[in-house]
Amino acid sequence: MSSPGAPRSILQQIIDHKHAEIAAAQAQVSLAQLVAAAAAGPPVRPFAAALRRHDRATLIAEVKRASPSRGILVADFAPLTIARCYADHGAAALSVLTDERFFLGSLEFLRAIRRHTRSDGREMPPLLRKDFIIDPYQVYEARAAGADAILLIVAALADDRLTALLQLSQALGMDALVEVHDAAELERALALGATLIGINNRDLHTFVTSLATTEALAAGLDVAASITLVSESGIDSPADVARVRRAGAAAVLVGEALVTATDMAGKVRALAGG
Repeated sequence: MSSPGAPRSILQQIIDHKHAEIAAAQAQVSLAQLVAAAAAGPPVRPFAAALRRHDRATLIAEVKRASPSRGILVADFAPLTIARCYADHGAAALSVLTDERFFLGSLEFLRAIRRHTRSDGREMPPLLRKDFIIDPYQVYEARAAGADAILLIVAALADDRLTALLQLSQALGMDALVEVHDAAELERALALGATLIGINNRDLHTFVTSLATTEALAAGLDVAASITLVSESGIDSPADVARVRRAGAAAVLVGEALVTATDMAGKVRALAGG
């Protein structure tokens, strides 16, 4: 907890805003209505299973418009065009940023992507709702919108809430990518039964990224037996993908390096074939 008068971290600012955002959403659509909408949502596709291949690390490509640290990344943002490019060129799954206030995302981006197809008419790959999920209401929102998985950030959640959200996602058939930043968070995630683990290489305090974070945290994991490991942030090249794969990562999650690439399709192919 921050001391009185101390500046709030960006994470705490986001979480504070989420509470107000959820309250406003519930005033428009009740939890009961949302539960019914989730039950009527499109079928869940296997997300974690789509990431596991024996020959290479797979790519979760992120539809991302902006970030608090870098501002707007894509001036002429076309989420459907981006998603189709990702899917057409080898992404195993898509991550869709839905936070509106800090990342300029929208749940409507995810809904629209789920309704559309690749250029060859096949359905889009499995979809992750990337947001700061702190309440069951958001899990039902994700399912109603067509998400196949949700992100749960250990740094944002107490153990009891993390457990409840994990169990709810499982009850709805969705996978949960449980994101950790350090050894203590990883220990918490594993103790609560998480099997799809995302290691974020960005330090929450300094915002410095280092792939050594994945290497250090993955060292003690039996990823072959029970854990599907995803390396997140700071991945820009096939060499980076190969490095985290050697550490045990089954997949990489990449956003900024893709949406800012001059040749997005080529960048997707390069990272998806790592």
